[in-house]
Amino acid sequence: MVTDIVDTGNDATNGSVVLLHGLAANRVIMTYLARGFALLNLRVFVPDMPGHGRTPGPFSFARADACANSFVRQLIARGAIDPERTILAGHSMGAALAVRVAAQMPVAGLVAISPAPMVTTYGIQATMLIFDDPPPTPANTLVLSGSWEPRSVRDTAHALVSGNAEATGKFMVIPYSTHASLLFDPKVARASQAWAAHVLNIDSNAALPSRLPLAGSMMGLLGIFLLAGPFLRETLGNNSVDSGTTVKAETDAKADQGLTECVPVINARSASRMLLEIAAASSVIVGLLQAWNPFGVLHVFEGDYLAGFLLILGVVLLALHWRGIGGLWQVKPRPLLAAAFAGIVLPLLIYSWLDLTIAEAWLTSARWLRLPALIALMLPYHTAEELLLGPLQARSNRVRFGLALCFRLIAWCALLAGILLMHNGEILLALLAPYFAVFCLLQRTGMDVVRKGTGSPLAAALFGAILLAGFCVVVFPIT
Repeated sequence: MVTDIVDTGNDATNGSVVLLHGLAANRVIMTYLARGFALLNLRVFVPDMPGHGRTPGPFSFARADACANSFVRQLIARGAIDPERTILAGHSMGAALAVRVAAQMPVAGLVAISPAPMVTTYGIQATMLIFDDPPPTPANTLVLSGSWEPRSVRDTAHALVSGNAEATGKFMVIPYSTHASLLFDPKVARASQAWAAHVLNIDSNAALPSRLPLAGSMMGLLGIFLLAGPFLRETLGNNSVDSGTTVKAETDAKADQGLTECVPVINARSASRMLLEIAAASSVIVGLLQAWNPFGVLHVFEGDYLAGFLLILGVVLLALHWRGIGGLWQVKPRPLLAAAFAGIVLPLLIYSWLDLTIAEAWLTSARWLRLPALIALMLPYHTAEELLLGPLQARSNRVRFGLALCFRLIAWCALLAGILLMHNGEILLALLAPYFAVFCLLQRTGMDVVRKGTGSPLAAALFGAILLAGFCVVVFPIT
């Protein structure tokens, strides 16, 4: 497993920490917490779990458990750490792994940050558990949870240090924190430092790690987003696009291709019908995929499920509105090439910046190999979405944008219903839902720019499919 070692550079240390990341995360995103431990003059080992970051797959919960256990045992066997002077720490899945490893070997203490549920209580379903054989909680365990996390998650976290473990353990709720923000919260870093110092009997008077790198990363990311619009317009060869020239561009493009298209009469009834179609189709597809998911051959953890869902939904919508398909495919190659180029280059700029700052986001060879298949599976839905939205002159920009988001919201509600009501086990889709929401806002904005600049619905669909496929191969583990 690819591993970072974070320390102050001193040969003599006060002890060691093994810090494990969560599902769909990586070692770099744990850097803030790692630096907090290192400021206590502790040597911190932060590995990429299998299928995450730079460590090759395959990923499974059982394999992650075996590798985490073997990793710690190897460090002990090689004399890299002294178990009696070692703290195991982790976030989410990593916290659950740390609990399991600490239950099998004598370590000084444990820090579990928002641990993945370990028991089927407090409303937690069995399909939400990553392990069905929870071990006893080790002594000297600190459990941290965010106040903005679901109550069921907080309650199961609290259960880790109730009963026998309560005498030596401690549970804390960090105010105003979500599941992800705990990784960058100074209160979490301070509590972790204090617990490590208490367990190892060392001086706890250490500074907090700086959050300036995080602020710099966010500012740089914002700068890329601000430049994305001009970049797209320059790439598409249309530097100044307004509502009037947009309609003309699309009309001219169709005239060049010898196409005609009747602008549909847009009203609340037609929009409601489309929303009902998406709701009905999405519900049926979730049921079908629960019975059989043939897209597992992609070996992208839960990303294959999402890709298969979008493929079937897109095909169904295109079949229901087949009369409008003909004009979508008769386009010149230049808009498609420009959209494809922009769809690849723009995400690579974002991923490279993230990779240089706060999270591993650069595509490994295994992820590159899966990208074309994911693009192909996601293209039908994005094409159907452009077809349902109709030509640019049929709706205002705000109505088009809002309606597209409504389409996606309904589809995501069906996906979440499959998790919460049908218990299909695709829990990562629920955990990543907030990030997909932000992604959809940015992606849909970019698709509208491409549509206006090229007058081609297929170019906009291709651009959107490439963005979503790239996002999926970055965040989902490789199995």
